[in-house]
Amino acid sequence: MITTNDIIYKTEELLNAATNRYQITIQIANRAKRRKYEDIDIIEDPSMKPIIRAILEMADEITKPEIIQD
Repeated sequence: MITTNDIIYKTEELLNAATNRYQITIQIANRAKRRKYEDIDIIEDPSMKPIIRAILEMADEITKPEIIQD
């Protein structure tokens, strides 16, 4: 289970890794919006909001690029 502290920590990681805070904020918002409408049929965890899921995913992508390799 993801706690509030985990979300805050991941958000700080993401912002520290970003070169432009405004741009990363826009990217998070766009990803959350896109996922909200793409995953309308798929209900993974209804308690996790799309914005939180987007933050966690993007933080992992930036800080752990080895999990994204093809």
